Amino acid sequence: MKTIRVVAAVICDSMQAKRKIYATARGYGDYKGQWEFPGGKIEPGETPQKALKREIEEELDTEIAVEDLIGTIEYDYPAFHLSMDCFWCKVVSGDLVLKEAEAARWLTKEEFDSVPWLPADQTILDVIRSSMQPVKPLHTSEYDKEPLQRC
Repeated sequence: MKTIRVVAAVICDSMQAKRKIYATARGYGDYKGQWEFPGGKIEPGETPQKALKREIEEELDTEIAVEDLIGTIEYDYPAFHLSMDCFWCKVVSGDLVLKEAEAARWLTKEEFDSVPWLPADQTILDVIRSSMQPVKPLHTSEYDKEPLQRC
C-alpha cells in the first residue's frame, strides 16, 4: 500500500492557554466537507516543519511558528496509508484566509464533536483535548454567577 507523508498544524489561540484550535472543512475530493487540521504533503528535501510553514502560507496566506510535535498519526485509508506529523502552531502574521478549504472554525475542546472529522484527524483529538484548557464564562462577581454578555 502506498504511504503518503503529510504534516498538520494544530493552530491555537494561545500557546500557554490553548483554549481554541483552528480547523478547516475540506473543500475538494472524496472527503469534501469533513474537518481536518490544515497542512499538506512533505516535498522531497523538506523537513516536516518547513513543509508545514509552506503549506499554511499556501493554503491560508498566513505565517506560522511551528512548535512541539503532538504526535504522528499512522492511518490506513482504503487507497493509501497516511503518516501525519501533527504540530502545535501559532500565528505569527496573517489573517487565516481560506484558499482551499470550504469553511473554518475556532473550536474549543468541548466543540470538537460538533463537526465531522476526517478519520485520521479524529484519532488524535483526545491527545489534543487533554492539553487544552476549558473555556470559562466571565462572571460579574463572586455573588453573581450569570455569564456576562459580550458587546
